[in-house]
Amino acid sequence: MASHRPLAFVTGGSSGIGLELAKQFAQNGFDVAITASSDKVHEAARALRDLGVEAYPHRADAGTYEGVESFWTFVEGLGRPVEAAALNVGIGRGGAFLDNALEDEFRLIAINITGTVHLAKRVVQHMVPNKRGRILITSSISATQPTPYETVYGPSKAFGFMFAESLREELRGTGVTVTALLPGATDSRFHKNAGMATSAIDNGKKNDKIEVARQGFEALMNDVDHVVGGDEETKQQVVENRRTPEPVKARRHAELTRLRE
Repeated sequence: MASHRPLAFVTGGSSGIGLELAKQFAQNGFDVAITASSDKVHEAARALRDLGVEAYPHRADAGTYEGVESFWTFVEGLGRPVEAAALNVGIGRGGAFLDNALEDEFRLIAINITGTVHLAKRVVQHMVPNKRGRILITSSISATQPTPYETVYGPSKAFGFMFAESLREELRGTGVTVTALLPGATDSRFHKNAGMATSAIDNGKKNDKIEVARQGFEALMNDVDHVVGGDEETKQQVVENRRTPEPVKARRHAELTRLRE
């Protein structure tokens, strides 16, 4: 029997904030398509089905043109309009820019920027003719400050934030909305996966990923232009970033992200 539930998709949906976003959609009556680069995407889909909805997993590499296209072809093949899209996939890379491999920096850009633009293009071209849809783009509070020792990551997230805000204005009046989610440090493996296990930021206080996802989902459904994901201290940090000189913010962030021996 065909499902009458609306369809959403989440990239980077096998773990961390992405999986929690997928659960938010499922708990609120959406069927969910998810993609990730590992076979964990199938395990995540089983967890979503346990919430009483249909879940459609697809393994793909978000850092390649072919990977993004394969996921979009998969979603189109479901034969249903996409009502909500969470462009959440993203990676980090810690360490000194001097030392990091150029290939790693290029891959970060390919996933965080190129892949986001690529999939957004497909989603917008799908949603606008339908005159409805909601798009969530996961950025970071790193978008509001310099990020030494994450020197390519922070600017990639600044791009995501401004891309979301710009696209939101372009789509005003079309029935399609765009919301940016700016999480602070969150209790996932993000920093460890970025090679930052010895940094102060990975060993410090973290926000609850379930709460961050809930905040993002609610902002999306309420047509909020952006939301800071985390507790009041995290939200206040973004307020302070607006009035703090860039060199001061850079030095402060370096203390958190410089790798320790």
